[in-house]
Amino acid sequence: MVTASIVAYHTPIDELSHLLDCVVQSCIDTLYLIDNSSNDSLRGLVGKYSKAIYIYSDNLGYGHGHNIGIQKSIEQGAEYHVVINPDVYWDGEVIVELASFMNKHLECGLVMPKVLYPDGEIQYLCKLLPTPMDLFGRRFLPFRSIQEKRDAKYELHFTGYDKIMEVPSLSGCFMFMRVDVLKQTGGFDERYFMYAEDMDLCRRIGAVSKTMYYPRVSIYHAYTKGSYKSKKLLKYHVCSIVKYFNKWGWFFDKKRKEINQECLNRLRSC
Repeated sequence: MVTASIVAYHTPIDELSHLLDCVVQSCIDTLYLIDNSSNDSLRGLVGKYSKAIYIYSDNLGYGHGHNIGIQKSIEQGAEYHVVINPDVYWDGEVIVELASFMNKHLECGLVMPKVLYPDGEIQYLCKLLPTPMDLFGRRFLPFRSIQEKRDAKYELHFTGYDKIMEVPSLSGCFMFMRVDVLKQTGGFDERYFMYAEDMDLCRRIGAVSKTMYYPRVSIYHAYTKGSYKSKKLLKYHVCSIVKYFNKWGWFFDKKRKEINQECLNRLRSC
């Protein structure tokens, strides 16, 4: 059984409808739509989709919303759970292919497909575990040429994004996860209201299983980089990054260094 969750916050109807159409045509058995909006105007839309269960929730953050869906998935006895952003859509048998991959690789707890912009350009969402310079430098340092070089390493551009590979940090826009691993590690850390919760969950899943990138299927993600356009979202982003490094370590994080070096050695030898 495959379940999924979406957390909406005043999501445009056409955007959400596009995603719901993809879900209905897939092998996802149940979709939990957790609505963090200030009203329940999306309830009527979701009611048109037989696989969708609408849950209106107080807005306690992105991770809190998805944890409602994850807990429902556990109670339902699902084998896999997919965390999906509202601005994602796909064609073809993406869910079937990812489930098949997980069935064959029991050591894998999380897999992410290739992620594309709507125009087909690749999104570099396979990453090393971040250092403070990786996250703060790309936003606030003026030396763009230096930071672009750092980003290329941090985002593993040298791999070409064309092969299956184990990667320590994957994007929260589409997380296909084994429910037994979620039982073991827990869901999202709700101390993050928005941003960084996916990095945190990837690291916890990676401690007990493999986190994999699978480029043989792809999804589309209309990534808008909201924190680059909104001071409010930027504040959420910075606060979450601070919480992340307070939890895992700022400049002295021996485990991060070991994991990243192992990843680079493995990928460069392929």
